Amino acid sequence: MLLLEWLNTGSMNYARYMHTASVLTDGKVLVAAGYGDSGNMNSAELYDPSTGSWTTTGNLNNARSSHTASVLADGKVLVAGGAGSMNRAELYDPSTGIWTTTGNLNNGRSGHTASVLTDGKILITGGEGNMNCAELYDPSTGSWTSTDNLTNARYQQTASVLLDGKVLVTGGRNTTGITPLNSAELFDPLTRTWTTTGNLNNRRWGHTASVLTDGKVLIAGGTNDTSNILKSVELYDPSTGSWTTTGNLNYARVDHTASVLTDGKVLVTGGAFFVNSAELYDPSTGSWTITDNLNNVRFDHTESVLTDGKVLVTGGANGINRLSSAELY
Repeated sequence: MLLLEWLNTGSMNYARYMHTASVLTDGKVLVAAGYGDSGNMNSAELYDPSTGSWTTTGNLNNARSSHTASVLADGKVLVAGGAGSMNRAELYDPSTGIWTTTGNLNNGRSGHTASVLTDGKILITGGEGNMNCAELYDPSTGSWTSTDNLTNARYQQTASVLLDGKVLVTGGRNTTGITPLNSAELFDPLTRTWTTTGNLNNRRWGHTASVLTDGKVLIAGGTNDTSNILKSVELYDPSTGSWTTTGNLNYARVDHTASVLTDGKVLVTGGAFFVNSAELYDPSTGSWTITDNLNNVRFDHTESVLTDGKVLVTGGANGINRLSSAELY
């Protein structure tokens, strides 16, 4: 088997972390906003996999970080919320490279989640500012509608669209910002209601959630207080609503990234604090294996699976420094 490795690709024009990265329908990657050396950013840029180069594109109307970005059915990208722009939303049109404002969120928020539902609407959940409320964006009208409240207020949680179209929300922090949660709940788009499901085995926030090819959800790492970073990993089975532990990560990590690769394995990269390692989860064995180290220590970065199956990692921080570097796996 060939040794998989990380290769440096062209650096971004701006150093940033807590940004978003979206794979567009033409295969390019849109990196938007984030936090830079001068605070919240409104810049955006595009990565072209065919040339390995970055070019700037239109600036966002509002500087922001810890926001969400969702690729809509028409190929446009919806950016919503975030520090600095809590209730504002805007759309990027790849055909023009221009951002236009769209309807404001009903509730300002950052550190929330956004999920593209099977009907094309976007579900926004939780977040710092309004942590138990949820709302839906309708691309056909450009407006937001409040939906049933989450059972538990939370931010820095994860949200995963399951194979049946429901959305699984896990963990996060509660309203005090101190207590990590082990609760999980499901949103049903047909009834627009939330129901609780089995609790995680471990309280956690700053973790990752990956929907595997068999429909189960892999939860990896995170932290359950300010000092205890986790190696623990667990699987959610939608058919039973229960969680089972699986093989531990080789390295404890929080604020890392995870991607499901074309072969069904899960690649986890980086994380706080000062982690440059990467590892692969094999669902057939329930175990993790170390793979080639990243060229740079990074956390609060992004990780995107490109159309050719390679993985692009961008930006992040390595302590007090923001990164402009990008690399390919």
